[in-house]
Amino acid sequence: MNVRYNIILIVSVLSLLVNAKLASGQDKSAKPNIVIIYVDDLGYGDLSCYGATEVQTPNVDRLAAGGIKFTDGHCTAATCTPSRFSLLTGSYAFRKNAAILPGDAPALIQPGTPTLPGLLQKNGYKTAVIGKWHLGLGDGNLDWNGKITPGPLEIGFDYSYLIPATGDRVPCVMVENHHVVDLDLNDPIQVSYKKKVGNDPTAIENPELVRFAADGQHGKTIVNGVSRIGYMSGGNSARWRDETVPYQMLRKARGFINENKKQPFFLYFAFHDIHVPRLPDHRFEGATDMGVRGDAIVQMDYITGQLVNYLEKMELLDNTLIIFSSDNGPVLSDGYKDEAAERLGKHKPAGPFRGGKYSCLEAGTRVPTIIHWPKRIKSSQVSNALFSHVDLYASIAGILNYELEDGEAPDSFNLLQTILGNDKVGREFLLEEAYSYSIRYGKWKYIKPVKNAKMNGWIKSNKGIDTGFSNEPQLFDLTEDIQEEKNLAKQNEKVLRKMEKELQRIFTDNKSR
Repeated sequence: MNVRYNIILIVSVLSLLVNAKLASGQDKSAKPNIVIIYVDDLGYGDLSCYGATEVQTPNVDRLAAGGIKFTDGHCTAATCTPSRFSLLTGSYAFRKNAAILPGDAPALIQPGTPTLPGLLQKNGYKTAVIGKWHLGLGDGNLDWNGKITPGPLEIGFDYSYLIPATGDRVPCVMVENHHVVDLDLNDPIQVSYKKKVGNDPTAIENPELVRFAADGQHGKTIVNGVSRIGYMSGGNSARWRDETVPYQMLRKARGFINENKKQPFFLYFAFHDIHVPRLPDHRFEGATDMGVRGDAIVQMDYITGQLVNYLEKMELLDNTLIIFSSDNGPVLSDGYKDEAAERLGKHKPAGPFRGGKYSCLEAGTRVPTIIHWPKRIKSSQVSNALFSHVDLYASIAGILNYELEDGEAPDSFNLLQTILGNDKVGREFLLEEAYSYSIRYGKWKYIKPVKNAKMNGWIKSNKGIDTGFSNEPQLFDLTEDIQEEKNLAKQNEKVLRKMEKELQRIFTDNKSR
């Protein structure tokens, strides 16, 4: 009788301990690790798993084969700062008037703003951002030689290792947490986007010093043989070498994963590839026949594979939710004469779509979107569901059974069942932001009229991209017209009014959900 009593007592105590552990959120198996791999300027057609034949991406293909590949997945905007803002806040960028930021812009996401990393912190996660930031730093009076704040650590990240803006903008230094890496204070950094500072050469003055020519905007201070947007002096010991940055990012990511392998973690791994300037490491030179842009895609694929392999090595892959995507559509000529357009060959960066970065056409925001989570997502799935990156916030909250507060992630829908592959429809409406606004509704695509003819001409002449801008309402049936060439607005006034009404509701209601 005593033996039976002791067994019952032991079982009861163990049960209480397990339940307490689950209730306290300490059971790591109940919370997946979350890794967002965000590529820069990667188009729908830039991966072999999305139909590319002139470049092979076996590591990303492996993610797609092991999870779910979306054919109608979207970033929220056709340029990077707005997309990144929406990804981290669950809010459309127009609500903050978010646009492409200069390299010395103050922090766009201010402390106190609800963010995805902040949500995860509250739920027991360690959080890190590694790579391209481009969401502003500081309070408007930033001293690059001192403590750089506010930044990622003030909005929910425990660790950050950043390219402050983009590779084509000064300052060309890495920022770890609150400070520039390897800075010699006897050689202080100066940055200006208005006038030249210091005596560093520029491409405008010394075109013979650069590896490849640039336009006037990108023709300022030369760093690592490449001219940039903006002027910089000092900080010579801290200046990056573009070719090594992806490997520095990978090393920091491995370190963060290793330090936090016994607890749930969130890693926002933000590539600079394949944004300009495209300077892949020498081992990838000639990896494709497309020049530096194609070689940069191969480098991105390699780094992705190394990151995933490390998760597997640490026995973490099975319960890690990996989201792989891009911040906007593709662009070939974006400030530098690097032969990306001339050497394109048969490759189609946008796949079957028209437009690209900066464009309100589908290629502006319809990007490769792959979700991999072996523990919960069946392999070899292809989903046609309408899905937006802005929905990741509420969907991840759904995984954790976290109820969003009023005003938190106002435009994010919980599409967890879509992510898992159980729902094949996704969103009813989806907003696409560019220099105009578009809205999707089933097979229909509506583009709001825009009068910005100057911007239209500038993008076409300088970037070689169809913008889709028009001073007339445009309505396309994407099942019949994937290139968005036949305007059906006059023949479908009822559908047009419905979509105009929904767009107006989004603008006036201050929330979508």
